[in-house]
Amino acid sequence: MTYPMAFTRAAAVASAVPEGRLFGLDQQTLLQFGINLFNIALLAVILAKLLYRPVRGILKKRADRISGQIEQAAIEMARASELKLEYEQKLKDIEREQDIILEQARRIATDSGRMIISEARRESEAIKARATANIEMERERVQEEMRLAIIDVSRAMAEMYLDRELDINDHERYFAEAMAELEGTSWRN
Repeated sequence: MTYPMAFTRAAAVASAVPEGRLFGLDQQTLLQFGINLFNIALLAVILAKLLYRPVRGILKKRADRISGQIEQAAIEMARASELKLEYEQKLKDIEREQDIILEQARRIATDSGRMIISEARRESEAIKARATANIEMERERVQEEMRLAIIDVSRAMAEMYLDRELDINDHERYFAEAMAELEGTSWRN
């Protein structure tokens, strides 16, 4: 159809419309309008059943899955937080246990040190007591030797005195000689 022909046809339709109306609504037009409206409603219902509900179901499943993943992530975060708290508590317990073990080790070392020192003191006192006893025994032995030496000197002097009659000068000379002899004698230790 060409432009002039379409124009003529539109003009013919417009002339068929009674005067004062914009378009002619006759029974046939209303029937076609009703059928078209019914077809559109039927198509909307069919499309709603075929497309809308499944798409809505898919979207609902997707939303449920996402919310499930969010809930699972929240549960995992809570679990991770609990594990973190448990880990931190275990670290604190380990530090406490470490402090206790170190304190026990210090206490044991201190006690061992005290025991070693007291044992050393006892041992040194025993050595000192033995040395004192040895010194006392040596002193008694030297005194006994001196007593015996004095007895020997006295006897020797008495023999010399008895062998000859002594005057005071001789007596002093013999005494000086005996003393010099005693001083020259080496003492055994």
